[in-house]
Amino acid sequence: MSQTQDSQFRIERDSMGEMQIPGNVYYGIQTLRAVENFPISGIKPLPTYVDACIYIKKATAIVNGELGCIAEDTSKAIIQAADEVLTGKLRDQFVVDVYQAGAGTSHHMNVNEVLANRALELLGDEKGNYKRVNPNDDVNYGQSTNDVIPTAIRIGGLLALMQTLHPALDNAVEAMNVKAVEFENVIKSGRTHLQDAVPVRLGDSFRAWAQILSEHQNRIYTASSDLMVLGLGGSAAGTGLNTHPKYRARVVEILSQLIDCPLQPASHLMAAMQSMAPFVNVSGALRNLAQDLAKISHDLRLMDSGPKTGFKEIQLPPVQPGSSIMPGKYNPVMAEMTSMVCFQVMGYDNAITFAAQAGQLELNVMMPLIAYDLIHSIEILGNTIGALTEKCIKGITANTERCLEYAEGSLALVTALNTHIGYLNAAAVASESLQTGKSLRQIVLEKELMTEAQLAEVLNLEQMSAIVPLI
Repeated sequence: MSQTQDSQFRIERDSMGEMQIPGNVYYGIQTLRAVENFPISGIKPLPTYVDACIYIKKATAIVNGELGCIAEDTSKAIIQAADEVLTGKLRDQFVVDVYQAGAGTSHHMNVNEVLANRALELLGDEKGNYKRVNPNDDVNYGQSTNDVIPTAIRIGGLLALMQTLHPALDNAVEAMNVKAVEFENVIKSGRTHLQDAVPVRLGDSFRAWAQILSEHQNRIYTASSDLMVLGLGGSAAGTGLNTHPKYRARVVEILSQLIDCPLQPASHLMAAMQSMAPFVNVSGALRNLAQDLAKISHDLRLMDSGPKTGFKEIQLPPVQPGSSIMPGKYNPVMAEMTSMVCFQVMGYDNAITFAAQAGQLELNVMMPLIAYDLIHSIEILGNTIGALTEKCIKGITANTERCLEYAEGSLALVTALNTHIGYLNAAAVASESLQTGKSLRQIVLEKELMTEAQLAEVLNLEQMSAIVPLI
């Protein structure tokens, strides 16, 4: 390494030659090569993914220092540099496009170089003088892109789930249940095939949605247990080459402490390196949540449709003007946004599946795409559910009169007559009501199929809309 006279640049060398690096940056020559090679999307690594990589580097520096694999002062400097990044510093130094060299080597070296150069500064040395702290020999001691990146995807996924999606789902389920109680006595027309069906209670609709989301959360918990099994220590091909015998178990123990999650070493390091099945499994659970969440958002839009020409059984909170030309128009924008995010997650799931099967022999080189799409899916779903809960679900009100009007006018009430007058008689009554405009009650009485007292009991909306208890 040598500095130019004005110190605006430094010269760094790698196995391919040398390059001029801006003097103020903390990344090095391998990162700069990647930036020049991959000007693809302008999308930089997700902060959670960076966190995951930094946690791994901190854990490995701790363990390699304990085991005497790297110098004690080097270990401490790398740990301090990692802590600085985890508190928000140097975030602009992770610059490699998400579409990059296979397996994630470019991003991995970006992380190694940033930590090495910051560690050098902490030791009173110059950035780029890798004799004292080397990105490959020290920060990356006993590691390979091939075991670090699959571990980073696991850690990043777990962090995103713990910090974003699970708290959002907890809040959404609670908000739905609150609305279920609030709307317990609001009777509305049920609809199947978008046609009139027997009456239901609006509160039960919200209670059903709460149950659906809760069940999805349990599926995601189950799927994410796969992420807690780490292949870190497998090194280049899963054999553990160049690692200390005690490194593998100890580094997983330290990582468990750092992210407060019960991690464990994989029983077979080659399998953990080659198979992307854990990520496909989690992605599938996210896709499954997304399809039901999209359905819920569509239901909310239908129930709020109008105000004059739609259902308008509920009012979603207006959060912004809905039209650039029609004054006073408010759209169900939170539900619309939710659908779009759900479609994106479903698309990511397809991409993850294709990438997962595209590995060859000892490595899957499509991991950068899996890393971005999986963690991004978790975070945008979590953020979406959080926003939908706060800006939509919690503020929903019921149009009780409109709901009751639809319920009382529904021909599907005739269903309750089946066991009293028979299916064919009930169908004839419904048909005559539709043709003549007469009420079901009036026709049944005219035909002397039931008494008025019997009808009053059978066509009781409160009773009809109550869910039959499980005995």
